[in-house]
Amino acid sequence: MKLQGQKIAFLIGPGFEDLEFWVVYMRLVEEGAQVTVVGTKAGEVHASKAGCLTAKAEVAAADVTPDQFDALVIPGGWCPDKIRRYDAIKALTQGIYAQGKIVGMICHAGLVGISAKIVAGHRATGSLGIKDDLENAGATWVDAPAFRSGNLVWGRVVEDIPAFCRELVAALAGE
Repeated sequence: MKLQGQKIAFLIGPGFEDLEFWVVYMRLVEEGAQVTVVGTKAGEVHASKAGCLTAKAEVAAADVTPDQFDALVIPGGWCPDKIRRYDAIKALTQGIYAQGKIVGMICHAGLVGISAKIVAGHRATGSLGIKDDLENAGATWVDAPAFRSGNLVWGRVVEDIPAFCRELVAALAGE
């Protein structure tokens, strides 16, 4: 178990992409990480598609600090566009990034990175729908399944979850 003892915050909000949340969450737990699901408020959250899995935010972003975690992961879906409007979400993201800790973003998650002002000067990927947003925020678009740029780990879309998980676990393990 490569991530034994690591504490990872996993952001969630209404309209999250359930596969990008659950598959990555389970992969991190499988590697021994202690994952805390963080939302704009504690409670049940619904995925982006009707009939998909729900999840539960264990704690609100306003009630945690970057010092409590070794990394942060953000799934895509409609969730990033909704949660990036909350100061506590932006502060947690920016704080973890500023401490040099890993921030993993897949699909539309780059929208949170943009609002937290952490993407400028980095290579970035995600859903093609946010390409212009990332470039306008000062990132360099790369059309690749998954990669690391500094302490940011990027994944493109649902189909790239395996590559994103491999890159994320390697980064968290210090490989």
